[in-house]
Amino acid sequence: QVQLVESGGGLVQAGGSLRLSCTASGRTFSSYVMGWFRQPPGKEREFVATINRSGGRTGYADSVKGRFTVSSDSAKNTVYLQMNSLKPEDTAVYYCASRLGLYGSVFRVESQYEYWGQGTQVTVSS
Repeated sequence: QVQLVESGGGLVQAGGSLRLSCTASGRTFSSYVMGWFRQPPGKEREFVATINRSGGRTGYADSVKGRFTVSSDSAKNTVYLQMNSLKPEDTAVYYCASRLGLYGSVFRVESQYEYWGQGTQVTVSS
């Protein structure tokens, strides 16, 4: 079992920045792939970013590419999502997720992930 806890959400003005953290506990193998997803108000959950903790390969949704950066600190069992140049349409509940993965593999589909955090709210005001 893996437990995931997100933090770092909040209210920010458009153009501002936030850094989300996702700390894992339990079976935290280095071969886990981590993903960030978000669910805007009234919409379905969507992919944001992913990182393979062994090798560091990353992937991003087109809507956040160039603005968001995903990174991993293995010593702290923590994955980060640095969000810059935030827009009102980035308002959502942000979730982190994890699953085992081979070296270099990343996953963009919600159903491909096994473990999920409880989510953290990000609100961007215009």
